Amino acid sequence: MNISKLRANIYVLFATFLVAGSFIASINLATVVNPISLTFLRFIGAILILLPLILSKAEYRNKVFSTIPRAMIISLFYSLYFMGMFEALKTTTALNTATLYTLVPLFTAILAFFIFKDHISFNKFIVYIVGLIGTIWVIFKADISLLINFSLNSGDYIFILGSISMCFYSISLKFLYKEGDIPIVIVFCTLIGGAIWMGLGLFIFNKSLDWNLIQGRLLYDMLYLIIGATILTVYFYQKSTVVLGPSKVMSYIYLNPVAVAILLLFIDNKAIELAVVPGIIISTIATFLLQRDKKVKV
Repeated sequence: MNISKLRANIYVLFATFLVAGSFIASINLATVVNPISLTFLRFIGAILILLPLILSKAEYRNKVFSTIPRAMIISLFYSLYFMGMFEALKTTTALNTATLYTLVPLFTAILAFFIFKDHISFNKFIVYIVGLIGTIWVIFKADISLLINFSLNSGDYIFILGSISMCFYSISLKFLYKEGDIPIVIVFCTLIGGAIWMGLGLFIFNKSLDWNLIQGRLLYDMLYLIIGATILTVYFYQKSTVVLGPSKVMSYIYLNPVAVAILLLFIDNKAIELAVVPGIIISTIATFLLQRDKKVKV
């Protein structure tokens, strides 16, 4: 693995833990402000933070208008995922969505095969399945009865469509990338597009902003979502997807439950249940096997 690929893997690993932290930060916020409004505020806040940087350099300013059209497409897929998730949660459960989200790496690999001709060997396909099993093990906490009782409903089908949008988001990061693009400008323009799409979402679903309800410690949670879970993650995903490709980047989704468990251990001193340790090990091994080069058998 060369230096650029190693750096890209480090970026996406950081992004995975930042996303995991967003689940923890969102717990209290979600009970106060509706999720669409929260995401809209994340985009607006991130735009305002990046705006002085973009305006400070002529090379950044000159790239904005040429980047916006492509960023609108990228941000559309990103926003459709959130809208699909919010709509799905009206009729399904967080457990169902977490389970279905584990299909994203495999879906992305299949789409990348058709779009970028990324070959999926039988061995690699098996690793995807193993990673999925390991992640589901963690999600269901090794409780076979929960898995047996798992069933799909109308909200789940909506979330599956949202998850496919997330696959296209990752693919579009690479497909729409042009030589000479400035990553921070792409991030800025993607956030602008996201704010526009989420604003439309607020109108379509008739949701109020309620930003005045974010007070006290919730302000710190919101700041984390804006900087850590929005600016940095979008930047890290942009940088890593161009180098690694969407399939390898999305395979880190298998580590999401693992990252949440580790963060809860350090932040809330919540011990990792022994029953989920095998699932953590399986998910971790599968994720890193999927990072190996095509010429290396997995």
